[in-house]
Amino acid sequence: MAAPCGMMASRPLVQLFSCFSRTAVGNTGFRQFSATSVCRATSQAKSVTERASSPWTLMAAVCLQRLPVISADCSPIEQQFKDMIFQMELEKSVLSDHELQLLEDAERMRRKQADDYDSDEEEGHGRQEIMLAQDLEDAWEQKLKSFQPAPRARADVDEDLTSAQRCLAETLVLLAEQQVGKEKLWLLPQTQWQEGETLRQTAERALDSLPAGFKATFLGNAPCGFYKYKLPKAIRTESTVGTKVFFFKAILSDNAPPKAPKAPLLWLTKSELQRYLKPAYMMKVDRFILGV
Repeated sequence: MAAPCGMMASRPLVQLFSCFSRTAVGNTGFRQFSATSVCRATSQAKSVTERASSPWTLMAAVCLQRLPVISADCSPIEQQFKDMIFQMELEKSVLSDHELQLLEDAERMRRKQADDYDSDEEEGHGRQEIMLAQDLEDAWEQKLKSFQPAPRARADVDEDLTSAQRCLAETLVLLAEQQVGKEKLWLLPQTQWQEGETLRQTAERALDSLPAGFKATFLGNAPCGFYKYKLPKAIRTESTVGTKVFFFKAILSDNAPPKAPKAPLLWLTKSELQRYLKPAYMMKVDRFILGV
């Protein structure tokens, strides 16, 4: 019995304690905590503490766009290319049924005007009244004259910056007048982030907070842009240094609702944004807005 005791005595004490801990855990059913789990819990607690004590205010803004409703006017080179393609298709195309009927009617009229015309040669028509292709064209021409297409541009609507029905051939972006410090600025609709929600949920809440109810489709969960600014030194403190704004893109799903009375909202084209946004803010917004 001396030999086994000697072997046990020769083992390091660390191995003995590890065997004892595994046996105790297996018998009692307690969960074994590793150093990795303890470090992870410590890092999470540290991140929560840092986030709670961050001197930056987090905000989310929504870039709501109304896409073009009609096609844009062609540029001179686009019009030249369009005419060239139309001419090529016309030269390579075959005659349609209507064009064949025009040729057939012209040939029938030529035979009727000939001196040796014989009405018995007209097979399949008999004495029934024949509707010529030219008569169809005349009827279509009269119907076309009575048709009045809707105007592509209306000056009274295009000048109304609060209407989402203006500039139908361009993309419009929604701006809202918001209180920032002691002044009111035109910005993309934004609101402050709250504990327990994602930044996209904050952006959705910013859109829902507008006086007019908009239905929109958000494009992804990741921000499309970022803007950071510091508060003036006169009001800056150790706990409040500035604001970080994360932008999210959204597309207007349906026609805009009726205008809310005295709602501080504007629908602007990309070229009009620079008249309402600060230069530094406009530089960040210009990166993710396509002027299509």
